[in-house]
Amino acid sequence: MDKFTIKNPIKSAAVKLTLSYLAIIMLLSVGFSVFVYHISDLELSHSLRRPIPFFNRYSPDFTSYLNLRSDELTEGRNHLKDNLLLFNLATLVTGGAISYLLARRTLEPIEAALEAQTRFTADASHELRTPLTAMQTEIEVALRNPKLSADEARTQLQSNLEEVAKLRSLSNGLLLLASTDGKNIEMAPVELAEVTKTAVTRLRTLAQDKHITIKTELGDHNLRALADADSLVELLVLLVDNAIKYSPPRTTIAIQAAQHGKHVELVVRDQGRGISRIDLPHVFERFYRADQSRTKDQAASTIQAEGYGLGLSIAQKIAEMLQGDIAVKSTVGKGSTFTVTLPVAT
Repeated sequence: MDKFTIKNPIKSAAVKLTLSYLAIIMLLSVGFSVFVYHISDLELSHSLRRPIPFFNRYSPDFTSYLNLRSDELTEGRNHLKDNLLLFNLATLVTGGAISYLLARRTLEPIEAALEAQTRFTADASHELRTPLTAMQTEIEVALRNPKLSADEARTQLQSNLEEVAKLRSLSNGLLLLASTDGKNIEMAPVELAEVTKTAVTRLRTLAQDKHITIKTELGDHNLRALADADSLVELLVLLVDNAIKYSPPRTTIAIQAAQHGKHVELVVRDQGRGISRIDLPHVFERFYRADQSRTKDQAASTIQAEGYGLGLSIAQKIAEMLQGDIAVKSTVGKGSTFTVTLPVAT
């Protein structure tokens, strides 16, 4: 149903755009044909009126010659008309095909944006529906229980509060994701040491709760990137938070930075369970969670991750906004390495 609702308007728009392109092409072709015919006709008529010195103007031979040239002129005009008609028919067919290809190529980004928007809306609706449905079910069950005790009510409220926290987390993620789309920022030299310090400070409590150590290995503490400081801090927070979320207790997360030519690389390396090769190409997609490689089952692992699959998508958006790039390498059972590449500040 989603593809049907998306592609029909795109196809309709492609047809309209094709007709518009074709109308312009045919207008130019017909105008050119009229111009060529007019010029050619004038030239043919001028040659007919050109005097012939070796004929007596009043002789029968001269009259026959004029009639012959008049017939040739008529035949030339008809031949010219046929050629121009064939030219315009060929232009119509070729121009139609080219116009459709150009129209499809023009609409491809719009089609991709519509598909992404529809998919995003469907995913967001599903994620919002899950905690709301859980809250509704729990409340309805509690209301039907006439012997609901104070302890049971307190437990019910605590469960609802957890669902509200999930909704708040999802809303914050959606707002942050929306704020990165089309955002204009001012690029300036940013001290990577300062950015790293700010990000680690924000996540220190979360790391301590899981007994995870965050180590910074910046090498050159004067290393600077051309970026926006607040956005780069948010990007690093997202990557380190993701590493904490999917790392077992008593492990280490390393933050490294180095310069390579005209770019600097900011690396976040964890010792988590890693990401499978099947999931690896999708980790930056919105609402994608690699549950098989990064399970939430406490019985199988000590890792318990709560999230909506928005963090890495937001990180990628911020990296693109900073005119940089983000990549990931991972080995199941050994951990993951996220590398952000940014232009160096000169």
